[in-house]
Amino acid sequence: MTLGALEETLRERPDDLASWLVYGDRLRERGDPRAELIQLAERRSRVGPGSGRDAVDREIDALVAEHRESWDAELPEGVSAAERRHGFATAIAVEWEDDDAPRAVDEALRAAPFATALRIVPPESDPAEFDYWEDDTDEDGEPLPSAEVEAGVLATLDLAPFTSVDLSYLRIGALGAKALAVSSYFRSEAAGGRSLAAAAGPGRLRTLDLRYCQIGDSGLAALAANPFFTGVRRLHLQRNALSAKGVRALHAFGALTELDLRYNAIGEEGTEALLAAPFAGSLTRLLLYSADVGGAGARTLAAAPQLPPVLRSYWRSV
Repeated sequence: MTLGALEETLRERPDDLASWLVYGDRLRERGDPRAELIQLAERRSRVGPGSGRDAVDREIDALVAEHRESWDAELPEGVSAAERRHGFATAIAVEWEDDDAPRAVDEALRAAPFATALRIVPPESDPAEFDYWEDDTDEDGEPLPSAEVEAGVLATLDLAPFTSVDLSYLRIGALGAKALAVSSYFRSEAAGGRSLAAAAGPGRLRTLDLRYCQIGDSGLAALAANPFFTGVRRLHLQRNALSAKGVRALHAFGALTELDLRYNAIGEEGTEALLAAPFAGSLTRLLLYSADVGGAGARTLAAAPQLPPVLRSYWRSV
C-alpha cells in the first residue's frame, strides 16, 4: 500500500492500530520519531491501568516534549495544532487574516494529512459588539456580514476534507453562508462536473459550529439545500437571527442528534416546526431558552411526544 493510501485509510479509520503500525514502519525508514510514538501507543494498549501504563505515558510525554516544536514548525504560518494523535495534527486552528485562510487551510492539509477538524479563528473584535448584531441588517432584513469576511473568499474555502468545522464568531452573514453552500459546486465544476445538480453529494461533515455567525433564515436555507451539509449530526446555531422559517429549513438535516438554537426567537411557530422535523425523536441534546420559544412554545415542548423523554422532562421543569 502506498504512503498516500495508508494516510487516506487512517483519515477514514483513525482507530485502526494495525494500519498505524504499518505507517510507523514507513516513518521509521525516514527516521521520523513519530514511529516510536506509534509503537508506544501499541504497547500502552497491551498493559492495564497501573504503573506499567504510567511508565509508557511518561515515555510518550517525554518524546512529545522533545519534538513538539519541530512538529509545530511543519504547519504554515497562522495555523496551529489544536489536537494531535501520534504527533500528527488531527485538529487545526487557522487564523482568518488578510483573506488568506483558504490558502492556509490547503497548505496545512499537506503538512497534516490526518487533520479532520477545522477551526477558523475570527479576526479580533470587541465581544460587546455581539449585542448589536441583530440590528445590523440589509434592506431585506438579512444580517450583514462583517466587513472583515469576504464572501468571495469563503467560496474558496474547501471544507470537504473535514468531519468537524467550527466557524463560531466568524460573522459571515447570510451572504457568507450562501457562498459556503455553493463552494462545493464551484470546485466540482472546475474538476469537470457536468451540472450543478450533479455536483453536490453527501459530505463527511458531522459537526458544524456556526454560533454567532449571523447567517439568518436564508443563509441556513442555502446550507440546507446542499446535500454536502445535510449529513451533519451536531449543529450549533446560537444567535443566528433565525425565525420559524429557518427552523423549517432544518428539516433537511435528517441525521441531527444535537442542536443548539439558543438566542434565536423562533416562537411557538418555530417550536411546532422543530417538532415536525424528522430528527425530533433522535435528539439527545437540544439547547434552547424559554425566551426563545415563549410560554406557549415551552408548554408545547414539555408535552411533545416527538421528543425523547429526557428532553420533555427538562421542559416540564422550566
